[in-house]
Amino acid sequence: MRIAFISDIHGNSLALEAVLADITRKQIDQIYVLGDLCYRGPDPKRSLALIRSLQTKVIKGNADEWVIRGVNQGEVPEQAIAMMRQEREWTAAQLDSADIAYLDGLPTELNLEIEGMKIHAFHATPDSLFEIVLPGAGDDVLKTKLMSGSEADVYIYAHIHRPYIRYLDGKILINVGSVGLPFDGLAKAAYVIVDIQQGNLSTSIERISYPVEEVVKQYEEANYPNVEMMISLIRNGFVK
Repeated sequence: MRIAFISDIHGNSLALEAVLADITRKQIDQIYVLGDLCYRGPDPKRSLALIRSLQTKVIKGNADEWVIRGVNQGEVPEQAIAMMRQEREWTAAQLDSADIAYLDGLPTELNLEIEGMKIHAFHATPDSLFEIVLPGAGDDVLKTKLMSGSEADVYIYAHIHRPYIRYLDGKILINVGSVGLPFDGLAKAAYVIVDIQQGNLSTSIERISYPVEEVVKQYEEANYPNVEMMISLIRNGFVK
């Protein structure tokens, strides 16, 4: 069984299309989606439609929660909250009530068992859609924050937009990175493949090129409210 885990599309439908095409080429058996589908990108409606067309299990991310009910005080830096609320209002205006209801109804975790391997997947931590656990965190932090919610062989999360794979106490911890907004300085979409075959396990981080300048043009033509920062992020994989 070859499984793809994708997340953090953030309304970047062209990056998502490139990832889905790569998944098809690699003959993946199953796709799971770990949240943050629409918010902060120029094409939220199509991004959501593409995810729903997969007819697979999807969980909720913090950005999905923001689209549903807005950005609350204390959830982002104070200097960013006004702009992020504008971005949320723009995103919500591109969607309809059925889209919002779909996001609202998403679960917050996946517990999978595939060929005897247990996989626990969630957006940020098992207990929070918002908490940030970075790759450089110590082993004790990773085990406490990410690996204590359920007994599993593989733990998979998203949220931080920085993909990595770690091995701790005989377990595997994976961050899938971001399809639409990588933060690690590599302006290519990221996703993860977990390959389970006859008791053997292979994991890999995939980085996929997509038409970045076409996405830049989408931001500009959409009159996106935070356009300069988002274009910088899309082109560079981080905010300069």
